[in-house]
Amino acid sequence: MAATTLITNANIGTVLSRIRRHNTQYKVPAVTLVARNHHSPYHVLISTLISLRTKDEVTSQAAERLFAAAYTPEQMLALPEARIAQLIYPAGFYKTKAKTIKAVTRTILEKYRGTVPDDVDELTTMKGVGRKTANLVVTLGYNKLGICVDTHVHRISNRFGYVKTRNPDETERALRRKLPTEHWIEYNDLLVTFGQNHCTPLGPRCSTCPVNRLCPKKGVKKSR
Repeated sequence: MAATTLITNANIGTVLSRIRRHNTQYKVPAVTLVARNHHSPYHVLISTLISLRTKDEVTSQAAERLFAAAYTPEQMLALPEARIAQLIYPAGFYKTKAKTIKAVTRTILEKYRGTVPDDVDELTTMKGVGRKTANLVVTLGYNKLGICVDTHVHRISNRFGYVKTRNPDETERALRRKLPTEHWIEYNDLLVTFGQNHCTPLGPRCSTCPVNRLCPKKGVKKSR
């Protein structure tokens, strides 16, 4: 039976703590792994661009191949676009992403003197960089406050009844108003991992969910 109360700020800390413990059995998201391995906002930015509409396993391998060939922005700019595309294949839309990686790298070198901006609004002025990508760079690359919202974060936040929004952009704005800042940086990591492995779009594993008794399961028609 679904919970009768929504997840609110009174219990969101408990919910996230339980999910954090539960997630230890799963692999961390690909971009998070890149951030841990390279400690570089530039690498977070490039790996996030690769990750769009691409499975994590493919993203991880593609990013490491690319960084092995071009680790710095200067080295990346020197690579032919076709070579970048070859290195990140079979990431989705790899040719378009190669063009974006080249353009973004040129902007970073020419406009920002090789330093990736640490501001969401500034990052989104670069072609191909959306708010999801910008927030990941700020949170994972700079360890600064931001809230990255992808489809998993949007879906689960609404499934919890914590927000009531129509799309990821609305969810980000709602979370910025409501979610305590202490949870901002890790919120994306926790819910992406949880959403990929347990609280899936269809047939979520509610029977073994660590927050089953707290979650109202908004919109869930069939679960396992």
